Amino acid sequence: MKITQVETHAAPLTGRDSLIVRVHTDEGLVGLGEAYPVGPNEAVAATIRDFQSWIAGRDPRDVNGIWYHLYAHSRFPGGSVVNAAISGIEHALWDIAGKAAGVPVYRLLGGKCRDRIRVYQSCGGATPEAIAAHARQLVDQYGYTALKMSPQPPNSEQLPWAAVVRGAAERLAAVREAVGPDVDIGLDPHARIFEPMRALEMAAAVQPYRPFFFEEPLRPENIDALAWLAQKSEVPIATGEMIYTSFGFRELLAKQAATIIQPDICICGGLSEMKKIAALAEAHYVTVAPHNPLGPLATAINVHFAATTHNFLILEYHSDDESPRRDVLHNPMQLRDGYLELPEGSGWGVELNEAALSTELRSWHRPFDTQPDGAAAFI
Repeated sequence: MKITQVETHAAPLTGRDSLIVRVHTDEGLVGLGEAYPVGPNEAVAATIRDFQSWIAGRDPRDVNGIWYHLYAHSRFPGGSVVNAAISGIEHALWDIAGKAAGVPVYRLLGGKCRDRIRVYQSCGGATPEAIAAHARQLVDQYGYTALKMSPQPPNSEQLPWAAVVRGAAERLAAVREAVGPDVDIGLDPHARIFEPMRALEMAAAVQPYRPFFFEEPLRPENIDALAWLAQKSEVPIATGEMIYTSFGFRELLAKQAATIIQPDICICGGLSEMKKIAALAEAHYVTVAPHNPLGPLATAINVHFAATTHNFLILEYHSDDESPRRDVLHNPMQLRDGYLELPEGSGWGVELNEAALSTELRSWHRPFDTQPDGAAAFI
């Protein structure tokens, strides 16, 4: 079996595109992947098109060899565009391998650790009352056992810091009262606090309401600052969506700078690399809660990762029951009582809806100083 063509398509989602990768073979098998559309979407698509000439004629089942060839021979292998492109291609190779063997990908990875995958969805609202109502609605409608929210009130960059901290505590208190004591609630300030001491102050203010984790209170460039915060905070620190490959996670884990890591399978290097990252985390007694803000194909790929990873914690999820998300796949993952069921078909176990594809790629950007209704927005 040989690779003959690599192509990209846009599957429009709300406010952004899902960048679909398809790898074709001379035996008619086609593998599906999803790449993170970082920066201009066309930059990732162009990199994938260039990679086609690197891998054409190779056996797509040689996933490891192809991955190292793409990574090691890229001019700047640590860059987000390159890692997004490699991730999307690597997904498609695994899909082909599963289809060729006639089994789900998770069988090729040693089988499952669990029969269903726990997920959470983000709730939003401009006021404590509004976000609490949305949280209660999600729990009642979908049976979620966990949620995520932005702690800061809207337009927090323009408020005094004391008001931001007070507002964060009021918002979490309202959601906690609305959903009860047993629903886990993650907090995501979207790396907008910056100063470690202020992040610690907010963590202390919300701690009485038992947050599940405090996601990216600081940007990840300064690992020492994150490590200081992780050691001082009584709320578990989570981070990792902006870190790529096992090489990028090495220092974070060695310095015990997070209790939970959140690599993104569409940019960290793909499924194989995320398994390596999870293995490193397991050796440091750290759990994995994948970042997953993209399309339903990315969710399916994450489900195979989660099924086979012992230290998996929970998966970010966006409901696939409304257009345009529900139109991307003919058979998206099935959600029941806050958990996703494992697919039994070969490869990823999902089929792309050709009618949902577009040749137009839209770039997505949200200005730093906007925050939609206090929601944990897509990043």
